[in-house]
Amino acid sequence: MSKRETVIWPTYLDKKVSRSGGRRIPRKISVKSPKLEEIAKALRKLGIEPMIEKEKAYPRRWWGEKGRILIEKPESKEKLLREVAVKIREMRGV
Repeated sequence: MSKRETVIWPTYLDKKVSRSGGRRIPRKISVKSPKLEEIAKALRKLGIEPMIEKEKAYPRRWWGEKGRILIEKPESKEKLLREVAVKIREMRGV
């Protein structure tokens, strides 16, 4: 991973995870159990090309689901995470 890349873990968007557990956005816009493929599809719809790494595990939840996404460093990671969550909710029809 280079300094121009940033990581998106599914945990950042997961409604079931607490803020102290790793969720980065408000619960009201987060999604239940986001999958790597859903996040990647949402990023592509936002014009960002993701790189999926399925063998990695979120450090605080190493026993859980595996995988992370690398993207080119955005202006605001928080804003991007909110946009991704909204896009996933649209795709799910929620």
